[in-house]
Amino acid sequence: MKNRAWLTFAVGLLAALGGGWFAVPWAMYRRSEQPVQFSHRVHTSEAVGLSCQDCHALSDGGKFGGIPRLETCAPCHAEPQGKSADEKRFINEYVAKNREVQWLVYARQPENVYFSHAPHIRLAGLKCEQCHGQHGTTDRLRTFERNRISTYPRDVEGYSLVRLQPSRWNEGMKMDDCSRCHHERGVEESCLTCHK
Repeated sequence: MKNRAWLTFAVGLLAALGGGWFAVPWAMYRRSEQPVQFSHRVHTSEAVGLSCQDCHALSDGGKFGGIPRLETCAPCHAEPQGKSADEKRFINEYVAKNREVQWLVYARQPENVYFSHAPHIRLAGLKCEQCHGQHGTTDRLRTFERNRISTYPRDVEGYSLVRLQPSRWNEGMKMDDCSRCHHERGVEESCLTCHK
């Protein structure tokens, strides 16, 4: 009887750990597809030759422009540039109707965080890939995931909820990630640097 109780306990413990390890993180995130698929690889290829800054530019004042507006895309996409269904949808539903695409932003920071790209790009010389990963080489936009509780995108929180090891690029944009990078580069920081 005693062995059976231990077996029941062990099975229950493993089921609870498995549920907590796999099921809870899966259920915590709402998944959505982007309104239109997009290939960064095509746009950054030698044939097209765009850089990250061509579409995701900083203004003269150093403010990040974010996701490109339709006026950036429309001159090249007045006519379909390929035969994909997404290209045709983009032309018919957005360009022809002069309607902005409501992109889901992977790296949208919480409202209590102020982040400026200008010092990171212009002063520190960081490459986009150091925080955002290899987006310039992707053929498709991945599924957007938003935490149902915090409402933060998965890219901000990181893909490992337990963070057993320090993160690398594209594993999250939590405060610890920023502080670690600042510490590695000898940059002093205070709460008011990022929280305004």
